[in-house]
Amino acid sequence: MANLKEIRNRIASVSSTMQITSAMKLVSAAKLKKAQDAITAMRPYSDKLTSLLQALSGSIEGSNAAIYADNREVAKVLVVSITSNRGLCGAFNTNIIKQSNQLAKQTFIGKSVDFLAIGKKSNDLLSKHFNVIADHSSVFDQLSYDEVAKIADRLMDEFAQGNYDKIVLVYNQFINAANQRVMTEQFLPIVPAQEATQSADYIFEPSKSEIVSELVPKALKTQLYKAIRDSFASEHGARMTAMHKATDNAGELRDQLKLTYNKARQAAITNEILEIVGGAEALNG
Repeated sequence: MANLKEIRNRIASVSSTMQITSAMKLVSAAKLKKAQDAITAMRPYSDKLTSLLQALSGSIEGSNAAIYADNREVAKVLVVSITSNRGLCGAFNTNIIKQSNQLAKQTFIGKSVDFLAIGKKSNDLLSKHFNVIADHSSVFDQLSYDEVAKIADRLMDEFAQGNYDKIVLVYNQFINAANQRVMTEQFLPIVPAQEATQSADYIFEPSKSEIVSELVPKALKTQLYKAIRDSFASEHGARMTAMHKATDNAGELRDQLKLTYNKARQAAITNEILEIVGGAEALNG
């Protein structure tokens, strides 16, 4: 059994860790509220814009945006892996890395697969085994539509120039603070609408070609921005949940150590009493 000093040091260490995890949980909870409000407010707009784009996909031909709907034979694939810059958020980053590996080694087997990392974790882990063409981890320093639009412009240029035949997004979709869903979403070429939505009748002002040329880049930028916003909210939810569990585990460990400390202290006191009694009897004898 460890001596009393060692147990006291462990109790102090666990208590300090519990204070840190509790503080991190509170910080993540505060950030989660803001991130959750942002993605909740954005989803209806993004979904409607995407559905409108898909409904107009048949009108893209002949416009400047026709290149983004070009379904050519897939030889080169670019996977945009969206993680976080920091850890301590459970399986949040691990799930994205696993899905990215699966896409490269199973789904797109026989294809040339490159990665574009958004988040330090994806860049650090994927660059060990795959070709990462760019790292845009700094986008989380000041997350805004304008910063994300720059990344979307690069992705559109890569596809338009024929460097890649398909671009896929991998990210965590925010459901609630305790649950996130790993999403694999096609970014380019544009996914055509279902038959039911292709029959929608629209009145165009100005011309259809002008609207499509303006709508396509904006819709693609919004799609990427929503994915990053989803991932950002999911990160704080995952970290809050992980820190809550860590705090509970630290509390249980501290209680066990206190019980062990009390037992060791009682045993030490009992031994001292026995020594005193034994010494007194020896003197009397």
